[in-house]
Amino acid sequence: MPRRTATMLASTLMLIALLCAGVFIKVPYAEMSPGPTVNTLGDHGGEPVLQISGRKTYPTSGHLNMTTVRVTSADFKMNLVQAVYGWLAHDSKVVPHDTLYPDGKTEEQSTQENAEEFSQSQESAKVAALKELDVPVQAWVIVSTVVKDSPAEGRLHAGDVIKAVDGTTVKEPGDVAKLVTKHKPGEDVVFTIVPAKEQAAAEKAHRTATKTEKITVTTRTSDDEGEKRAIVGIAAGTDHTFPFTVDIKLADVGGPSAGLMFALGIYDKLTPGSLTGGTFVAGTGTIDDDGKVGPIGGIEMKTVGARDKGAQYFLTPADNCAAAAKDTPSGLTLVKVNTIGDALGALRDIREKKTSDLPKCTKG
Repeated sequence: MPRRTATMLASTLMLIALLCAGVFIKVPYAEMSPGPTVNTLGDHGGEPVLQISGRKTYPTSGHLNMTTVRVTSADFKMNLVQAVYGWLAHDSKVVPHDTLYPDGKTEEQSTQENAEEFSQSQESAKVAALKELDVPVQAWVIVSTVVKDSPAEGRLHAGDVIKAVDGTTVKEPGDVAKLVTKHKPGEDVVFTIVPAKEQAAAEKAHRTATKTEKITVTTRTSDDEGEKRAIVGIAAGTDHTFPFTVDIKLADVGGPSAGLMFALGIYDKLTPGSLTGGTFVAGTGTIDDDGKVGPIGGIEMKTVGARDKGAQYFLTPADNCAAAAKDTPSGLTLVKVNTIGDALGALRDIREKKTSDLPKCTKG
């Protein structure tokens, strides 16, 4: 066999062997890619994403799209060939598996956590939008979770409103832990609560719940390795009573990153005119009750997904701007926002064609 032919054959066989090895070699990585985008002003699955009753609403136009990221499942075993392809691809990103599923977290656990974050983001979006409109919103400190086999199990329940601890009025979730840890393990704590069922009935009737109960819980020692302290086994959170009903109908989506776009959609429906002026605007960002916008993961995938759907402008959390600007999809303008007020100002500039005034994201 001629030397050149033998060399080519050996090289080909070596390449085949490497490809075969690459298929069978598993690597600890996962993949992120652009997920669906949904217009918060429109319909999804045959019904409006935002449904408001008990308050006058107004026609809207254009797009205020929330964006998502699609990720591989927790039990997906990526091989070396798939990892290399993902690293080279423009519309996907390969990341360490533990980035998406830390501490051995299962897909079910991750899904549950994402669902809880999504629910909280909806709540904060409503609060932020109504505050921006100067619509009064009542806030309550509640029992958000009860730890299994803890002293509070069976005594307190998720959704109970905590009015006071040992007779001291509770105003913030952090007040609960401070008052409980004043005790020594083994001492009793008296919670003044509105039961969750009573609170739910009151909210449905748009009235203030008045029925309270006193519940005594005996503390125990925390399981922390450091300083031992008294605990009862609950996490406190915040719930709200709204003067009218705002429902967000969007299934199969998780995480907190749609908060900003939900808030803007609610604001748009409750005010005359169109926030976008008919323009296709997409975006992302967490939002808290005061309207502050926070960073999210997978920003590069979200900008690609938004542009693929036709977005012209992308509302970007300030802390994500530098990463997003490193590889901005052609034709998409990244607009930096820190608050819902910033986003509303940017939308005003967009609909008034004053785009030179927009605070744009830069690489630096």
